[in-house]
Amino acid sequence: MKHAFLMILAAVSCLAAPAAIAQSATHSVRVLTPEAATKATQAALATCRQQGYQVAVAVVDRFGVAQVMVRDRFAGPHTPETAINKAWTAVSFRGNTTDLAKATQAGQPSSGIRQVPRFIGVGGGLLIEAGGSIIGAIGVSGAPTGDADDGCAKAGIAAIKDEIEL
Repeated sequence: MKHAFLMILAAVSCLAAPAAIAQSATHSVRVLTPEAATKATQAALATCRQQGYQVAVAVVDRFGVAQVMVRDRFAGPHTPETAINKAWTAVSFRGNTTDLAKATQAGQPSSGIRQVPRFIGVGGGLLIEAGGSIIGAIGVSGAPTGDADDGCAKAGIAAIKDEIEL
């Protein structure tokens, strides 16, 4: 009797295993809408303009793909690509670029990350998070310092915070 029970239990376990695998074969994620990405970009640009900075601002999705990029009329020619890559760096390495700049300095254990193509190790790239999940990142390039770029990026995130929270 005990042996038969164990056989039935083993058979049921085998039948249930494919169902458990099927349930974990996909994953639902939240992504920014183009409208939210545009609103964040515009708010960051407006903040930089108020401070007298000509910048480019980009928002990437959680996978690092650019959703929106805008370059102010007198921002340097390098700023669009740099803004996109700051956002890409933040989302790829799951950290704000100011923190990554410190963690990847010469002599630090993570210094080799600076050799990764597209990595930008200066301030201006911030994660966009909601409900404990990364949903994208914003990058700003063109202000005189990384801290100033960070300030404009923070204004962009603040502009959409109510819309992206659960």
